[in-house]
Amino acid sequence: MARTALITGASSGIGREIAKNLYSRGFRCILCARREDRLTQLAQELGENTRVVVCDVSQKQGCYDLYEQVKDENIGVLINAAGFGLFGKFTETELERELAMIDTNITAVHILTKLFLKDFTAKNRGYIMNVASSAGLMEGGPYMSTYYASKAYVTDLTCAVARELEEMGSNVHICALCPGPVDTEFNDVAGTKFGVKAITAKYCSDVAVKGMFAKQTVIVPSLTMKLAAGASKLVPRKMLVAMTGRIQSKKGDA
Repeated sequence: MARTALITGASSGIGREIAKNLYSRGFRCILCARREDRLTQLAQELGENTRVVVCDVSQKQGCYDLYEQVKDENIGVLINAAGFGLFGKFTETELERELAMIDTNITAVHILTKLFLKDFTAKNRGYIMNVASSAGLMEGGPYMSTYYASKAYVTDLTCAVARELEEMGSNVHICALCPGPVDTEFNDVAGTKFGVKAITAKYCSDVAVKGMFAKQTVIVPSLTMKLAAGASKLVPRKMLVAMTGRIQSKKGDA
């Protein structure tokens, strides 16, 4: 297996912690995000055998440019960790902000997964982790409707591609990380607050990386979220969405 990993969203949160985890396992890490200062700081913290690529994956061309810059570096692990959320009523949230979220949470994941998966399947090796959310396992999330929908897309796409790879007999593995609340900058960006206790980004990344190399398809890093995801399958969709809406409505600052 190639020992080079590409991590988007590496400047903070889950992406940063996964980069640290992979580096500790001996991987050369290519760190990608928009904030060069944070990437440089992380690269200095990790030490040698890192590369910084400043890129905005919310732009389609940015995704293609990123691939062109690193495609010849024998990447064996792709971590699609870039993403963000947005809280508010659908009639009131800013359209351009939502479209940027769709581009980051969905389009970038789709493009990079597609491009690197073709390379991985040609070599018959490699790992892809798409950072989704426990929101992607639910049936919709009022007051964070676009975010929930974006993570459902990531989860569904990942599970479908995983099945295709299995039917091909491929050694390539793809998985979706579906955490509940994680103690990162997510709340500040989304304009919300968690209703339940968050896990640390380090704990989330540790479970995620172990699950990926154990070839789990859907990785849920906390027992509470595992139970919630399981229980959701037993509840009628309309009732589940209503329950989720009541929980979400309490998260705003207003």
